[in-house]
Amino acid sequence: MTADDYEAVQELWLSIRGFAIRSIDDSREEILRFLKRNPGTSVVALEGERIVGSILCGNDGRQGSFYHVCVAADRRRRGIGTRMAAFCMEALRKQKINKISLIAFSTNDGGNAFWKQIGWTCRSDCNYYEFVLNKENITRFISGDPAAQ
Repeated sequence: MTADDYEAVQELWLSIRGFAIRSIDDSREEILRFLKRNPGTSVVALEGERIVGSILCGNDGRQGSFYHVCVAADRRRRGIGTRMAAFCMEALRKQKINKISLIAFSTNDGGNAFWKQIGWTCRSDCNYYEFVLNKENITRFISGDPAAQ
């Protein structure tokens, strides 16, 4: 994934029902900052010139993280997500990162089934906590008809 992909990736994100977009963190400026901090680990899937999947992937030097993993609804169940995840996992392995985490909303049945199917473990032994430092970084969930957003 490069800076040139941002608009098409954002369009993909906005087309996916249940996807969550943050007003600041998912702005062009902040995504480009993320890509600069984590070069060569994020990926897009292309069919022709159309971006049909993406993963934002980075690490803190100890653990990797996947963010905004998605495949266009009309392109699912074709191995695209599996190939993107494998790409990101290999990029992290090369950086000597030994563990990756991600968050899948509990209501995301398809996503949760996908991660379990490809061998990821859903942890039930810990709680996920967050503290919002910037209350202007609003999360908006994509619902209903994405074209009407």
